[in-house]
Amino acid sequence: MHYWSPSLDVDHEFEKLVNRMHPPRVTVDNITDKKSTLIKVDSANKRGSLLEVVQVLTDMNLLIKRAYISSDGGWFMDVFHVTDHNGKKLSEDNVADRIQQSLGPRGCSFRSLRGSVGVKYASESTTIELTGRDRPGLLSEVFAVLADLKCNVVAAEIWTHNSRMASIVYITDDETGHPIDDPDRLSKIKQLLFYILKGDLDMQGAQTAVSVESTHTQRRLHQLMYADRDYDLSDGTSGTRNGLVTVENCAEKGYTLVNVRCTDRPKLLFDTVCTLTDMQYVVFHATIIAEGAEAFQEFYIRHTDGCPISSEAERQRVIHCLEAAIKRRVSEGLRLELCGEDRLGLLSDVTRIFRENGLSVTRAEVTTRGSKAVNTFYVMDSSGSQVKSETIEAVRNAMLVETETMLNVKEEETFRKSKVSGQESGGGFSLGNLFRNRSEKFLYNLGLIRSCSEVA
Repeated sequence: MHYWSPSLDVDHEFEKLVNRMHPPRVTVDNITDKKSTLIKVDSANKRGSLLEVVQVLTDMNLLIKRAYISSDGGWFMDVFHVTDHNGKKLSEDNVADRIQQSLGPRGCSFRSLRGSVGVKYASESTTIELTGRDRPGLLSEVFAVLADLKCNVVAAEIWTHNSRMASIVYITDDETGHPIDDPDRLSKIKQLLFYILKGDLDMQGAQTAVSVESTHTQRRLHQLMYADRDYDLSDGTSGTRNGLVTVENCAEKGYTLVNVRCTDRPKLLFDTVCTLTDMQYVVFHATIIAEGAEAFQEFYIRHTDGCPISSEAERQRVIHCLEAAIKRRVSEGLRLELCGEDRLGLLSDVTRIFRENGLSVTRAEVTTRGSKAVNTFYVMDSSGSQVKSETIEAVRNAMLVETETMLNVKEEETFRKSKVSGQESGGGFSLGNLFRNRSEKFLYNLGLIRSCSEVA
């Protein structure tokens, strides 16, 4: 069970007061840059400010091509070059209003970590949080239990990484369509899911917790996997190194410099900022470039106690956690899209068909639009081999017969190891040096050149 302390409530109320006195100022510039829209956010500086802004931009499905961040002292200024998913400048006139409205009431966006299995109430559905050791057929068992208990899944998101699984599932009562709030029924749901997650071999770490607060799904998934130590490779799992993270101290300035250099993808900045926030680090300055196939991120950070990283063990932990954050959202396997009439037990049938045909789900997004279920699954052969065409055909036929849903196969370019000269050496790279020669004048006009120069 998670308990709130009075000091947390006081801090939350104080930050809301500061936010009302000094609300964020958002300006949108479609003139300065020919290829992207500039979004500038000025606000009183508080813990989690950067994450809030990045989270809002990510929720609006904007691609962040460049970003310049400065938050020393009591004020912060973030400048983002963004495009829509088609790489075009933004055409909507109300972007600034939407961002400002989203930032205003949010207050403190970070939350303490909770237990491994949680059920909480929401205005429209009950939310179930699951973490545990991943294994073939696990998702099928989870959805089968929920169907047997007359729980309709209205939305869900599932991540797997380093043999661990985290999932957030939104359910309603199948008969009433309302959230489930009966304590006895919730207790039964938690108990049965607890036994499934624990399994026969994974006897450690299974817990239950109840919370009533709202949450950001992908923000919470990062917290769940971080709490479950999916970044820990002590079991001998090596995996493919998809990104390069370097961490070094700038002793003369009192910062720790973190460089991330990897293949670019949507929501990458959100994932890395989430991780730094969860690890109790504050970003004071940052420069982001993601205009080509690769992304470059440079952060000047300190721990929330004001100190830079002070030990080799802490340095390695930051590297491992950021690399895990990069990989969690990377979808290995074949992408399958399903669309059909929503009904109780649909997901149980779909995941059972996957299991019966030897497929394992590596990631999933489940949504309901009206009466339609729109689901995306990333699947791999349970043996780790490439999925055969005859297997997909068998699955497609079974879906039509048993669930009356259409299955589409979408080929996607997988997240590949970045081929950068000198990548393995990991030394001497500074995004600040790369960037400054190209945009010194622009930074000076924005008032950022002095702070960037001082910390580099």
